[in-house]
Amino acid sequence: MARVSNLGGTFKLSGTSIALRRMGYGAMQLAGPGVYGPPHDRNSAVAVLREAITSGVNHIDTSDYYGPHITNQIIKEALHPYPEDLVIVTKLGATRGGDKSWIPALSPQALLHGAHDNLRNLGIDRLDIVNLRVGGAMGPVEGSIEEPLTALVELKQKGLIDQIGLSNVTPQQLTEAQRLTDIVCVQNLYNIAHRNDDAFIDALANRGIAYVPFFPLGGFTPLQSSALDSVAASVKATSMQVALAWLLQRSPNILLIPGTSSLKHLRENLSAANLELPPNAIALLNVVAENSHPQNHRN
Repeated sequence: MARVSNLGGTFKLSGTSIALRRMGYGAMQLAGPGVYGPPHDRNSAVAVLREAITSGVNHIDTSDYYGPHITNQIIKEALHPYPEDLVIVTKLGATRGGDKSWIPALSPQALLHGAHDNLRNLGIDRLDIVNLRVGGAMGPVEGSIEEPLTALVELKQKGLIDQIGLSNVTPQQLTEAQRLTDIVCVQNLYNIAHRNDDAFIDALANRGIAYVPFFPLGGFTPLQSSALDSVAASVKATSMQVALAWLLQRSPNILLIPGTSSLKHLRENLSAANLELPPNAIALLNVVAENSHPQNHRN
């Protein structure tokens, strides 16, 4: 497959030489159901990763607790040795229980163990970017993140981590974090229907910090809305493509990591980078209300 335009342009991470194409790829769905165990079709998972890279993606989001271990092992199988410009962003802060539960793992020992798991299963000796995943299953929880972040800073000083980001955090936690280290990205729940971070995104854009929205487990639900469907029909695109295009037009510091285990859906997602929504469509989408039924959005 040929490259899809410029995949929404690029964004240079603050304080680094790293320029990421704004349309990336999220690897969570490469694992089995519930992000646990192996996929039904490993060959298909490998093919999706290879086509993403061939199409120009240079930003993959993953974690060793996807599977656990499975997703990173598939990434290594598909792409190692990695392209020189590929940036792999992983997360630390959780492990998986045998019952498929998500268990917080924020002690210094747990973070060190998680870092080495990522290094081993990805087949590398230094992690490009590590997001510290904190908060709760339903969103950020205010409180100090100094202890786990200090542990990550020590891993950075030892050369195991190049850059640090945050996931599932508040603006106050970002402020605390910046007193300890440079932060290159924030990864929080955000989409057309969940817009609590509007002001946060704008503040981050002013500081040159990337914002990477993630979505409830299972995709863009609850984005079933007449406004979204109407806009999709008017521009001859899918609702998912419109939702992705809206995010790209929302702010230049937004980087996308839509995930899929399907080549068809991968191609549709990447094509959304070429979709320019007209002003009347943007206005209609901007009034989509926050859904009143929160869902598990562990990412």
